[in-house]
Amino acid sequence: MDQIANPSPGFQRNPGKVITVEPYIGTVTVRAGGVVIASSTKAKMLTEPPYPSVLYIPFDDIDFDQLRKTELSTHCPYKGDASYWSVLPAAEGGKDAMWAYEQPFDEMVEIRDHGAFYPSKVTIEATPA
Repeated sequence: MDQIANPSPGFQRNPGKVITVEPYIGTVTVRAGGVVIASSTKAKMLTEPPYPSVLYIPFDDIDFDQLRKTELSTHCPYKGDASYWSVLPAAEGGKDAMWAYEQPFDEMVEIRDHGAFYPSKVTIEATPA
């Protein structure tokens, strides 16, 4: 069996946990205050029951000029440590609106270099192909 360098402690403790990551077939557009801050045809859908599915957009399709990295960090025992970005100008509604797992655990490497947005803080439009 291959040795993994950065295994998820969550999956080690709970091997029955299932998280799937699949391509989203269509276009995902994220707007804040009417301004497009991300648009992609290469998004991925992460499904982790019982939570709602989350769309992750490649960093290449996110306008980081519209975002500012914040000090917030959270930890998921399955995915790793999440970093956060606020929408500029950093009004309260756009605070920590995007998160990403910059160095995810090996089992979740598919979401490296992808960001996800809170639908309560921005407008996310997912249009199937």
